[in-house]
Amino acid sequence: MSNASPASASAAASAISAGHRKVLEWLESSDSKRMLIGGKWVDAVSGKTFETINPSTEERLAYVAEADSADVDAAVAAARRAFESASWSGISPHARTRYLLKIADAVESHADELAVLETLDNGMPLSFSAARVAQVAEIFRYYAGWPTKIYGTTNPTDSARFIYMLREPMGVCGLINAWNVPLVMAAMKIAPALACGNTAVLKPAEQTPLTTLRLAELIEEVGLPPGVLNIIPGFGATAGGALVAHPGVDKVAFTGSTAIGKQILQSSASNMKKVTLELGGKSPNIIFPDADLDKALATAVATFCGNSGQICSAGTRLFVQESLHDEATERIAQIAATYKVGSPFDADTKLGPLISARQMERVLSYVDAGKSGGARLSLGGDRVGNRGYFVEPTVFSSVSNDMKIAREEIFGPVLSIIPFKDEDDVVFKGNDTEYGLASAVWTSDIARAHRVARSLKAGRVWINTYAEGDPVMSMGGYKQSGFGRELGSESIDAYTQTKSVYMRL
Repeated sequence: MSNASPASASAAASAISAGHRKVLEWLESSDSKRMLIGGKWVDAVSGKTFETINPSTEERLAYVAEADSADVDAAVAAARRAFESASWSGISPHARTRYLLKIADAVESHADELAVLETLDNGMPLSFSAARVAQVAEIFRYYAGWPTKIYGTTNPTDSARFIYMLREPMGVCGLINAWNVPLVMAAMKIAPALACGNTAVLKPAEQTPLTTLRLAELIEEVGLPPGVLNIIPGFGATAGGALVAHPGVDKVAFTGSTAIGKQILQSSASNMKKVTLELGGKSPNIIFPDADLDKALATAVATFCGNSGQICSAGTRLFVQESLHDEATERIAQIAATYKVGSPFDADTKLGPLISARQMERVLSYVDAGKSGGARLSLGGDRVGNRGYFVEPTVFSSVSNDMKIAREEIFGPVLSIIPFKDEDDVVFKGNDTEYGLASAVWTSDIARAHRVARSLKAGRVWINTYAEGDPVMSMGGYKQSGFGRELGSESIDAYTQTKSVYMRL
């Protein structure tokens, strides 16, 4: 139940309404949304466009310019000119800090508008998108602190020599994002790239290009030199493939599926690009009987239902000790059954639609696989309504770790509850996956919490919580969840390279 007063609730509703009106005006401002190349908004060279669809209504939101190799060539050339221009390479780190702070301010001043646009294009509940917009501003502010902290080193040697190391930008960065949290992903790549002095060509996911385009407009308004940031909406096989293979791109950062990540890694070898890959996950969420069960079970539901399960680090494998299995299943089903599936603009909605008809069909096929594979369907498993791509929260219990639904990333609101015997058993099962993106352990035993955290093979481990974050906390995976890190100090390594200098005195 909300504690907001009628006046504050009315003000919030008014802000949302104003944001909605601004978004509709923006969508109607032209027949199509163009791409940003060299500081100018242009059509695709081919003149082609594609539709972006509202997954709640299955209606078209806008036509968007469709980039292919010719547009990629133009964008990379613009980024190269900007990188070599004194208007960017010659500015002080303090100036880069000011740019990033201005971007954060611009995001905050357009927060309602961005949240509405993200919800229209992606389908996430408005409360979820509003929280993501706040996160975007925080990310830009975090990286605003870095330009003056990217240090080289002076190395110890004898009195006849002077040896030092410089840390320099990579050059032109090709950035490719997935569709599940598009605005946050754009910030997570643009902010460190610019903080380190690079220029960028970003391809948003074809399913959700709109907030990235609107963010680029806001960034342009803060006076960033032309060509420092270029946005080329389009499809992965054409625009994305051309960007990864382009000889003028020095570094690629990709968020998406493991299968596509492998293709990108192979293609990037053409000119030995530096690559960062944030890929899939099948994260273990481990609950021991001595945990705060009320909090642990409520959080377990929130994490597998968040963004309708379309989060790569979602805790979709819930491990509970055998003695707790039946109670945990019953309580989780009860909690998840209260989660409303519906319009993402309704205040009480917890699950909006999946991103597309294709994704909905994929998720439902995994539900069928769970049933046929011997798991017990304890809740859900069906589509909701016949318009929009809505799927119920779905809970499988008595799942074996070797079942398909426990092995493969579903990317939907489907939970597998897996029993375990003891600590050694759950660590083995938790690590028995090709992925290693995230994990969690719930226990009141401090020693066990740290012991299990050390043993889990994952880039992020939460203790007695799940999915909380901070820009200082790096994100990335073990095994086939990728390599390299985003956020945190490690992300600076991903967007810089070192140069050693030897001087004879």
